[in-house]
Amino acid sequence: MQLPIEWLPAEGTPEQLILLLHGVGADGVSMAPLAQALRAEFPQAALIAPDAPHPFDAGGPGRQWFSVAGITEANRAARVAAALPPLVAWVRCTQDRLRVGPAATAIAGFSQGAILALETALRNDGLAGRVLAFGGRFAAPPEAAPRHTTVHLFHGGADPVIPAAHARAALEALAALQGDATLDIAEGTGHAIHPALVQRALFRLRNHVPARTWAAALGAVPHPAQDHDD
Repeated sequence: MQLPIEWLPAEGTPEQLILLLHGVGADGVSMAPLAQALRAEFPQAALIAPDAPHPFDAGGPGRQWFSVAGITEANRAARVAAALPPLVAWVRCTQDRLRVGPAATAIAGFSQGAILALETALRNDGLAGRVLAFGGRFAAPPEAAPRHTTVHLFHGGADPVIPAAHARAALEALAALQGDATLDIAEGTGHAIHPALVQRALFRLRNHVPARTWAAALGAVPHPAQDHDD
């Protein structure tokens, strides 16, 4: 994959790895505003935003992780599953190249990129310590929750493309499955990585203690971290 954004620490080796997956019809450069905010907050992190591997099949210069032509509830999960193996392989290669482990890796995505990030958490538990999903949804309702990945959901309350109801349903499903998840909704905002949601993402990364960390410290079975801010 082409890497239009690969920002490494000015000095020293990366302490964290944050991978940014763009939406359909866009490219890695479109994730620059989020990358800049993360870089200011985490100067020792490596920030990488690749271009998706396929040309956008609706035309133009954009890219896509999977085709949305004729997509339905019946075929969405299969398309997402087919797109996942090369992405997972690339994540692992990037971790090895930069010598950053899974626990210090975060995968952030917007829209189609968020769908892939969420599916990565379900099918490759522990590949990343955190997933940040902006304006995304699960391809299909989860049957099990990740145990080694915390899921942070961010959504515009007036999103006309992927309604916020999907994010609320995702939080409820993960909580019922004893997963570790949070949800932040910016009321009145649409299908975008809104600055208010970026600030909430920075807050979550800085302040949310994963349930697995509490469980290890207390020697207890982890409880779901159902945290919902509107």
